[in-house]
Amino acid sequence: MKTNLMPLMLIIASVLFAPGHSSAGQKEVTVDHLSQTNTLVRVDGGKHFLLMPIQDSADDAEINVIADGKIDKTIYARLAKSKVDYFVPFDLTPYNGKQVVLDVDFAQGRPVAKDSVVYVCWDKFSLSDNFDTSNKEKYRPLFHHTPEYGWMNDPNGMFYKDGVWHLYYQWNPYGSKWQNMTWGHSTSTDLVNWNHHGAAIEPNGFGAAFSGSSAVDKTGSAGFGKDAVVTMYTTAGKNQTQSLMWSTDNGETFKFYPGSPVITLESEARDPNMFWNEDTKTWTLVLAHALEKEMLIFSSPDMKKWTLTGSFGKGLGAQGGVWECPDLFPLPVEGTNETKWVLLCNINPGGPFGGSATQYFVGDFDGKTFTADTDLNGMIPTKWLDYGKDNYANVSWSDAPNGRRVIMGWMSNWQYANEIPTLQFRSANTLPRDLKLFRGKDGELYVASKPSPEVDSLRDRMTLNEKQLTVGKNTKQIALPEQNNGICEIFMKVQAKGAKTFTLIFSNDKGEQVKMTYSPLTDKLSFDRSQSGQTEFSDDFAAVTAAPVHSAGSTFGLRIFIDTSSMEVFEESGKAVMTNLVFPTTPFSTMTLKAEGGNVKVSDLKVYSLKSTI
Repeated sequence: MKTNLMPLMLIIASVLFAPGHSSAGQKEVTVDHLSQTNTLVRVDGGKHFLLMPIQDSADDAEINVIADGKIDKTIYARLAKSKVDYFVPFDLTPYNGKQVVLDVDFAQGRPVAKDSVVYVCWDKFSLSDNFDTSNKEKYRPLFHHTPEYGWMNDPNGMFYKDGVWHLYYQWNPYGSKWQNMTWGHSTSTDLVNWNHHGAAIEPNGFGAAFSGSSAVDKTGSAGFGKDAVVTMYTTAGKNQTQSLMWSTDNGETFKFYPGSPVITLESEARDPNMFWNEDTKTWTLVLAHALEKEMLIFSSPDMKKWTLTGSFGKGLGAQGGVWECPDLFPLPVEGTNETKWVLLCNINPGGPFGGSATQYFVGDFDGKTFTADTDLNGMIPTKWLDYGKDNYANVSWSDAPNGRRVIMGWMSNWQYANEIPTLQFRSANTLPRDLKLFRGKDGELYVASKPSPEVDSLRDRMTLNEKQLTVGKNTKQIALPEQNNGICEIFMKVQAKGAKTFTLIFSNDKGEQVKMTYSPLTDKLSFDRSQSGQTEFSDDFAAVTAAPVHSAGSTFGLRIFIDTSSMEVFEESGKAVMTNLVFPTTPFSTMTLKAEGGNVKVSDLKVYSLKSTI
């Protein structure tokens, strides 16, 4: 019997290509529009990734990932409405053999301007076995740690074990703005070259994976085994609670402790930082009581049952914003046999030049409470770890070798972090820094923050070695390296006692510049980026910052690191630090030295080109 198939084929075609049903990726991805705001994306085929089209200016869509009819997870992504800025991968390998459907909702309790059926994203979904993570942007740093793609903020969970530095960070795998807080994971054997391992901890039923800390349980006190890596972090859902996970494969994968959350409060608290206190033979934890602007201190024998022993900070220090990301550790005082404790309290906003920054207190810790030192007037002073605008959420590695205290920060500012002019990724980390305490001319103790010695390995070749020069009325111009987009390190010793000011100007042929000026009278170094290039993305970006140098008679060493979108400035021994982002349209090619009101002697001036690590 013969059958005429033409009418049936026409019916099928009319359904497949009707306004409520479209096809993409050679039928590996099919789309069913259910309403003005709700669409199903069906994924067929055995590829590794579903590539999702993203538009940064779009609103987040809520996406329920359904595998064989069960909701596996919920993610949020800015699916492209009118144009595609970039793609992000959704990993399909955990769903091998399952039918995957994305239930996409654009409403989320707000009106939608137009029917989502016309959005460009539907025809742009595709499947692939590969995702290209190579650098696609001129502003991606060439020697700082960045995520391979997506948004990054706070470093967290950092520990050292078996010769490897483990760095975790707040990560959005599905876009370059804050969302879907996940722990990304990178490792390094030298603090300079980083290997990326993807997601280590993802959101769960208690909420997103906010910041926290990790420690190697050398005795197995938590019951997860000797040398297990134990992590405490904030699970952020309707409320913020503190949950426990552990790893027996050196932090590559984690298991969730079923007794979590192990700390619950009626008020907002986050970013737990725990360490083994050898003096008390117990675990100590510092928790940011964010809105109360204080730090809570807990003690535990096993990391599971915690007892509140004290608090610190109410009414003290900078109180302009919430307190976050604490860290508490002992540091030796330079040139003495004395050891003091340092409490880092990151704050947002309320930094010395606006937005987010890291303040700290020096004092004593008895295992239960922290007591801050006072100044000559009996007051507890506010001190800043970095006087630039772009160093936040500083925390240190646990179990670092040789008694070192090594920290790393997030190189951005909450005032404009979501708006910096990048798309493929957003944000980098500062260079790693070793800490020590020194006594200032006023008799107080301060934290010095010096580039870790491993950073020296970035040097490629010396492009300038000037033994000595005098800067006065006549300016000196020095060409900066051109290779690797002008990334370089600059060192010089400065004797500026005989002048009113000493200025360094970094410029390019577009007239863009960064101006750094040292004043011997105030012993401060300023950093003006108001004409540094792209600044229009935020009214808060074009700023001038200034740091006390703590120089000895206006004589000091200066060390400057220039990457594609940042400048980190250090007094040679770390007594003064400024970290600032810059976005010149072309790399700075010239350094100009000048002085006013007298002569300045510059010696041991060296310029190094630097190697790229990405």
